[in-house]
Parts: sequence; C-alpha cells; structure tokens
Amino acid sequence: MNQGANSTVTIGSARFGNDLPLALIAGPCALESRAHALEMAAALKEIAAKAGIALVYKTSFDKANRTSGQSARGIGLEQALPIFAEIRESLKIPVLTDVHEPAQCARVAPAVDVLQIPAFLCRQTDLLAAAAATGKAVNVKKGQFLAPWDMQNVVAKITGAGNRNVLVTERGVSFGYNTLVSDMRALPILKRTTHAPVIFDATHSVQQPGGHGTSSGGEREFVPILARAAVAVGVAGVFIETHQDPDKAPSDGPNMMPLKEMEPLLRTLVEFDRLAKR
Repeated sequence: MNQGANSTVTIGSARFGNDLPLALIAGPCALESRAHALEMAAALKEIAAKAGIALVYKTSFDKANRTSGQSARGIGLEQALPIFAEIRESLKIPVLTDVHEPAQCARVAPAVDVLQIPAFLCRQTDLLAAAAATGKAVNVKKGQFLAPWDMQNVVAKITGAGNRNVLVTERGVSFGYNTLVSDMRALPILKRTTHAPVIFDATHSVQQPGGHGTSSGGEREFVPILARAAVAVGVAGVFIETHQDPDKAPSDGPNMMPLKEMEPLLRTLVEFDRLAKR
C-alpha cells in the first residue's frame, strides 16, 4: 500500500524536513575531474561546518540536457563512479548525482546516497520507478512546465514503487522565452500536496535557458536574493551550485555562486531559517 512520502529524509548526517533546521545540497554543476571534485567537496565540507549546516555534495557525471550538441557533457558514468565512492569514503559526506535513463539507476546507486531526477524528466515513469527501486533517496526537480500541485502525482509514482524517501525541488517556472520566475507560493503548496521535504534550487531558478544562443545564460547576482526569500518562507533545504571560478566552469557558470561567497551566504540563510521556524 502506498503510504506517502516521509516527512523527514535522512541522508548521511543530513536530515531534511520542512520543520527541521535548514540543510544544504551544494557542489559544482559538472564533475570535471577527481582532483577538482575532492577539492570542492573538502572545501564545502569545511564551509558548511563553519556555517552550522548539514551538507549533501552534488555534482553531475553527465549533462544530458544541453542547449547545443557541441556543449561539454561531463566525464561520464564509468569515470565518475569511483570518484563518488571516494568522496563518500574519504570525506564522509553524502553524494547526490543526476540520472537520466532507467538503466543508470542501479549502476549509480551503490556509489551515491541520492539519485536526482532532472526537471525535464520528472514525469518519466520508468525513470522514477527505477530510481525508487534502488532504495536510495530520490530528489525530484519540479518541471518548469508543471504547477506545484502536479508534483503529488510525481511523488506518488516513487512512493508507489516502495520508496518513501523523496525530496521535491522547486526551480522556477517557464515565463515567456529564455526566462524563469520563482513563485514563492509554490513552496507551501508543495509541502501541503506532497508532504515531502521541499528544497529550493536557487541556482537553476536564475537560469536563462538557451539565453546565450548555443548555451544557457543566468543571473547569479539573484541567487542570494531568491535563496533568502525561499528560506524566509520555510523550506527543508537549499540547492546551490558553486565553483571556485564560475566564469570558467564547463556548465552553468552564469548561475553558480563563487565558492568564496558561500560561507557568508550560508550564515545568512541559517539565520533566516531560525527566524522562519522559530
């Protein structure tokens, strides 16, 4: 019997719940190399500890959804799996990565803690069922084309497949061409209709899909503004992609926070979260 989503999802030492202290999903958009991944994960572990926020490390082995067929996609599944496993083992932090096809789920699951369903794939039933079948927590990005109440059907596909550890992530909604907007009403609606922990993706909410012609643009200066707004409304966690040099990153550079700006932002968000949940 489908019992619905768990209100609290524990991932390593991080606990996600709409009434619990704020948790963080963060890392570079794309997995660039073993050395870069370990360096970024170690830096984020230290930053999160200083800010007093639990961390799940995020990076993608493949960027399958690119504006142009000429865009770099990443190092691929085979090279990524031992890197994910090493981050978990050596740094003792949980890892999240995207999956794009049902066959990837079982292969990726032993090396990570969370399987993430990209927004454009959130209605793909076979992908959702395959991710659920791994027993790992599943983070589903809400499609830019969906109303927040539509996500209850997405979550039901996962819980109906026997996995109640689901996170739902808001990342803006399509508005005209090359633009997304964030409707903060979606956050309490997602809580009410899915009963799952709600994450706000401050990175992809400022994306300009296809905005640079052969690549997506973005307005990273609005990441802190939207993150503060979402945390003030009340969420279980925030999703923020970051890089030591975003302008030279292979993917989503215009949306990513410079690593050096993460700690002060997180300290502010923790304070907003305490006020919102007091």
